[in-house]
Amino acid sequence: MLFFYLLSILSIVVQAAFVTLSIAAGLYYLAEVVEEYTVTAKYVITWLVFITAAIHVGLALLEELPLHLHALGLLQQFLHLLLLRQFPVVRPASAVFCAAVANLALHHYTALRHFSGVYYNFSEVLSYFTLCLWVVPFALFVSLSANDYVLPTTDERQHLLDDGNVVSDYLSRKAKKYSLLSFFSYAKESILPQRSKKAF
Repeated sequence: MLFFYLLSILSIVVQAAFVTLSIAAGLYYLAEVVEEYTVTAKYVITWLVFITAAIHVGLALLEELPLHLHALGLLQQFLHLLLLRQFPVVRPASAVFCAAVANLALHHYTALRHFSGVYYNFSEVLSYFTLCLWVVPFALFVSLSANDYVLPTTDERQHLLDDGNVVSDYLSRKAKKYSLLSFFSYAKESILPQRSKKAF
């Protein structure tokens, strides 16, 4: 019986490793797709925002959830639309970004309070959190890597012209940024074995 128990622990560790690698590979693939097709990514995320807002309206009309949850959810989707106006450029110090993060934390807190006080099936709670809270922020998080390859805009022109060399200043600023895709690229190069190409 003890040996079987140890085998079950080992299998859980192996399964967790496979799930982690699968999620990392999926995130890497999604980050590459978003980097390659930023216009399509913005279109998809915009539709996700509207679908999530429609889900909130449907829940408000058909279910007995508190109205403040739906108000926070609709405010969150409005803030996401404001963030998408400058997509794929994301400025973490902007007021809209800070308001979106604060509203997301408040929405999580109020949803956790409500679902811990009123009994719902686990699948219903998970569906609310997945579709109403996590889908759009997760899509925006994955799309942060597209910001690495955006050319300078007119908003950045004055800052770039201060040093007199637009290209080197722009590239040096871009080299210091960290993103999801650069993290996965670094992990791929440092962890996975590299094959040397044979010359025939």
